[in-house]
Amino acid sequence: MLKRILYTFMGLLIAIPIAGSLVGIKIMQFKAMGDAAAQQVMPPETVNVEAVRQQDWQPKFTSVGTVVAKQGIVVRNEMEGVVREIHFEAGSAVNAGDLLVQLDVDIELSQLRFAEATAEGAARIFKRASELFETNSISEADYSSTDTALKEANAQVDNINAVIDKKTIRAPFSGQLGIRRISIGQFLDKGSQLVSLQTQDPVYVEFSLPQQRLGALSRGLKVSVTSDSYPGQIFQGEITAIEPQVNMATRNVLVQATMESNNGNLKPGMFVNVQVDLARSESKLFIPASSVQYSAIGEYVFVIDEESENVQGMQGLAVIHQVIELGISRGDFIEVINGLKPGDRVISTGVFKIRPETRVVIDTVLAPEFSFNPEPENT
Repeated sequence: MLKRILYTFMGLLIAIPIAGSLVGIKIMQFKAMGDAAAQQVMPPETVNVEAVRQQDWQPKFTSVGTVVAKQGIVVRNEMEGVVREIHFEAGSAVNAGDLLVQLDVDIELSQLRFAEATAEGAARIFKRASELFETNSISEADYSSTDTALKEANAQVDNINAVIDKKTIRAPFSGQLGIRRISIGQFLDKGSQLVSLQTQDPVYVEFSLPQQRLGALSRGLKVSVTSDSYPGQIFQGEITAIEPQVNMATRNVLVQATMESNNGNLKPGMFVNVQVDLARSESKLFIPASSVQYSAIGEYVFVIDEESENVQGMQGLAVIHQVIELGISRGDFIEVINGLKPGDRVISTGVFKIRPETRVVIDTVLAPEFSFNPEPENT
């Protein structure tokens, strides 16, 4: 037993120095690796940069609007009757005064002939009475009676002619007709719909803007209108009227613009996008929208430190983490209100590879082209 304990003790005396040597060797190896890693320099990342642009900006208001005909109605009959004649084709253009529909006026024409004959007789009697009155052959009362009878007969003729005119339906103004809603022989009640009549050029576009915009609005401001019905086409006009009262429910003001409809392309009732160009211009700073990084504490960009190239033998340029305040967007660019100055260079692409201590090199071979008015393909 004593011998076994002695052997064990001698083994420990031999093993402990060996284990200590091995641990020391490993510690030295890890330290050497750490020193090498500390001295290692990461290669710079390749990025594209864009200089902060200062550009005159014309403020614009945007809204949605509705096309309204300068004159537009549904033609209706003022008197009931049977349709005898239709003098128009659906969708045709008409001039003011053109005959559209003729209702049955047979009874009125018969009454008119009788009334005209009565008026002719009353005119002859009045003429004879006038001659006799001048010679004092009849009393003033008899003379007045014939005068009254003539006026009543003429009034009856005028009344029947008025009825015939109301049953002869004409275009009240020039424009384009819609779809016909009546047929020959159809009996129409008073106020029946006959056909739509709309002026085509020019047209109104009505839209609303918040009351905060009211101070910047005035008649004559240029207005641009686009519609999904005509991609890429812009209709030009100007503000011609501003509602003098603000809507109490929405706190918006109604604005009316007048514009050419380009051969009737803008049709009454269409939904359109409206842009109002203000008369003044402002100088603003813009950077590519792709430069901006978003975080819980705000937006920021990476700015090139222009004086950091080859500092202490390090390759590339250093970047600065810069917090900014953003404004409006325009095409591929976004406005910078605070945080940058004209000429500063910000990383426009490759931002995802950048950390605060990353160094970069600039390569513009594959740099994208940023535009204030981009026209993407296949849209």
